Amino acid sequence: MTEKHETMLYLDGVSVSFDGFRALNNLSIIVHPNEMLAIIGPNGAGKTTMMDIITGKTRADDGEVYFNGTIDLSKRSEAEIANLGIGRKFQKPTVFESQSVRDNLVLALKTSRSIFSALFYTETDADGARIDDILRTVRLTGRAEALAADLSHGQKQWLEIGMLLAQDPKLLLVDEPVAGMTDSETAETATLLRDIAKTRSVVVVEHDMSFVRALNTRVVCLAEGTVLAEGSLDQVSANPIVIERYLGR
Repeated sequence: MTEKHETMLYLDGVSVSFDGFRALNNLSIIVHPNEMLAIIGPNGAGKTTMMDIITGKTRADDGEVYFNGTIDLSKRSEAEIANLGIGRKFQKPTVFESQSVRDNLVLALKTSRSIFSALFYTETDADGARIDDILRTVRLTGRAEALAADLSHGQKQWLEIGMLLAQDPKLLLVDEPVAGMTDSETAETATLLRDIAKTRSVVVVEHDMSFVRALNTRVVCLAEGTVLAEGSLDQVSANPIVIERYLGR
């Protein structure tokens, strides 16, 4: 097994139960630095609970959860975990609709977040260059001054990914990013996430198999809170247990 200190995310033997229901059952997953991992599985497989454990929203009953090789996440609060460099994007985008795309990114920058400082914030050259870079990454340079409310659904998803990038996370957790997107937006999102994974670790939870194929990355299939299979999408899709318990449904 990979040494803990070589990993960006390390889950080993993680279990958690709610009112007698075992949501995670001895789950072990590793994500390396600058690696993207796609997680698939049926509803109720434990995907959301796993994200909740990583971000401190839920505590594991058993097992180890480590970030960046040495940080024991089981001993940290949600706020501490977010500040460590773990960003989470939920399925439904939450952007400031009445603000411009650029202002959304400014508000998300990792600077002092008091109301007073936000009112009197002056963009530095470094912040401006960083925002321009994020706009390019999330394909929104041409919409920088547009109101977030005027973006398409897919562009709002990209903006929210950009807002996470503004916080400079080492690990991005992304939940069903292409739900509701057009085919062209879905294809562009795969490219966008592959670009991001060159400089940070990304975990994508997704049901859309054509999108998972476009990510061209390692895949883990969960069911009943544990790993059913792991490998390329072709390897996982050909696994008879995965076919029986997930893909065959």
